[in-house]
Amino acid sequence: MFKKILIANRGEIALRIIRTCREMGIRTVAVYSTADKNALHVRFADEAVCIGPPSSRDSYLNIPNIISAAEITNSDAIHPGYGFLSENARFSEICQENKIAFIGPKPEMIRAMGDKANAKKTMKNSGVPTIPGSDGLVNTMDEAILIANKIKYPVILKATAGGGGRGMRIIRSDKDFENAWNSARSEAKIAFGDDGVYIEKYVEEPRHIEIQIVGDLFGTVCHLSERDCTIQRRHQKLLEETPSPVMTDALREKMGKAAMAGAKSINYLGVGTIEFLVDKDLNFYFMEMNTRIQVEHPVTEEVIGYDLVKEQIKVHSGIPISGKCYYPKMVSMECRINAEDPFRGFTPSPGTITNFHTPGGHGTRVDTHVYAGYSIPPFYDSLIAKLIVTAQTRDECIVKMKRALDEFIIEGIHTTIPFHRKLMDDEKFRSGRYSTSFLEGFKMEE
Repeated sequence: MFKKILIANRGEIALRIIRTCREMGIRTVAVYSTADKNALHVRFADEAVCIGPPSSRDSYLNIPNIISAAEITNSDAIHPGYGFLSENARFSEICQENKIAFIGPKPEMIRAMGDKANAKKTMKNSGVPTIPGSDGLVNTMDEAILIANKIKYPVILKATAGGGGRGMRIIRSDKDFENAWNSARSEAKIAFGDDGVYIEKYVEEPRHIEIQIVGDLFGTVCHLSERDCTIQRRHQKLLEETPSPVMTDALREKMGKAAMAGAKSINYLGVGTIEFLVDKDLNFYFMEMNTRIQVEHPVTEEVIGYDLVKEQIKVHSGIPISGKCYYPKMVSMECRINAEDPFRGFTPSPGTITNFHTPGGHGTRVDTHVYAGYSIPPFYDSLIAKLIVTAQTRDECIVKMKRALDEFIIEGIHTTIPFHRKLMDDEKFRSGRYSTSFLEGFKMEE
C-alpha cells in the first residue's frame, strides 16, 4: 500500500481523496496555485506545495512542477482526481518514468479511449453496441456526406478529441453540411489542437446512462451498476441519479455485460465509466469511456456502500477485486451546485461567499470545499458543491432533495440552487420521462 499520495487537483475532489487517504492511514500532499492558498484541501492535507500562479496552465496543468512537488515530498503515488491531468497519457507516462505510481489508467489505455473514433472502433470489435457511422475519422466533407446519406439524417459530427459538447454539430440535410463541417473542425482545432472529426447517426431524444466499472491488475473487471446523467445543459451534466428511472433488470444486465466486455478488451485498470446513449425503445449504444473517477461517483457509493476512491487506491496498489458486480439497494440523486446565475443563462458568478450553511439529516451528504468568507476564483470550474440525497424510492428522494435544497444557504454569489428547486417540482422530471433535450424548454423566471 502507498505511504504518501500527492493529489494533483483542487476543490471538493481533492478533499474527497484526502479524507479517504486519512482513513486508510496514507499521508497526503496537496498542491495549490497562489489563488488557492486559503483552500481547504491545502489546510487538511499533511503537506502542501505551491506549484504556480492562478492560471491552470501554470499550476494544475504544469507537469514539471507537479512531479517536482512529488519528488521533494517523497510521494510514492499521484492521484489526479478528475479534470486537469486525470486523462493525460503523457502525464501518466512521466509518472512511470519517475517511478511514481499514477492512480489512473496506463498511458495506452488513456490513448485507446481518449481518441473517440478509435474508442468506438475498439468497442465495436469487442461486441459492444455502437451507433451507426464512420469507422474512424472522416477526411473530407464529400466522404462525410456519402456516409450521412447511407445511415440517413439526422447525423452528428463529433470531434475525436472532444468533450463538453465542443466540436459537435447536428446536421439534418445535405445543404446544412458545409457550415457544420467547417465550424465543428474549427472549434475542435481551437479547443483541442486537433480538428479530426467522425460522423454518427444522431439518436434523437436519448437518455445518457453510464455504467461504473472497476478493473484490477489481474484482469478482473466488475460493474457497479448505472447512473442516469440525462439532465444536461449544453452537454454538461447538472443532475445524476441511480438507478435510472427507465432501467429494467434485463437492460441493466445487458449494459453491465457490454461495459465489462469493453473494459476487458483494453485490460482496463482502475475505476472508470462506459457511457451509453439509450433510445426510446431501450436500445443502447456506446458513446465514450471516461478513464477516471467521475464527478457523480457519490450516488453509486450511497446505493451500494462502496467507497470508490478507496477501491481505486487499492487496485492501483495491487490488491485484487472479488469480481462481484453490485446493484442499487436504494435511490440516490446528486445536484451539482455551481457558482452560476441560472436566471441569466448560467453565467459564471465568482466572488466571496458571505454566508454558508449546508443541509443535514438522514440520507443527506454534501461534498464541498467552500465556506463562509471563501472567495471563488474566476480561473477554474464553477462547481462549488455536490448535494447528494439517498432514500428508499425515487419519490422519497425527490422530497428529500427539495427539503435539503431549501436548507442550503449560500449568499454573496449566485448559484444553481434555484434551478434545482424548480427542477424538483417539474412534473416531467418527477415522472422520469424525459431525454437529454429536457432543458430546451425549461424556463427560469425570477
